[in-house]
Amino acid sequence: MSQVPHELAAEFPEFADRIRQLKQGNAHFARLLGEYDELNRKVYQAETNVAPMEELAEMELRKRRMALKDELYRILAAPAEIG
Repeated sequence: MSQVPHELAAEFPEFADRIRQLKQGNAHFARLLGEYDELNRKVYQAETNVAPMEELAEMELRKRRMALKDELYRILAAPAEIG
């Protein structure tokens, strides 16, 4: 199976190491990333007609994915905590 587009590490390659660190050490980030990955897969399946859905439903999924992506980016771009 081909790689699903818009995976977070592909969207923000400059944060690949930080994504791995936060995924393991920050439960909130890990939960948000899991939600993002799930939504991203659903959007991809709708786009490729694996799991077609109404256009409005697909648009809502895209909006939720974008909101999660924005929140994840804010966490990634924040200064790393020391300690």
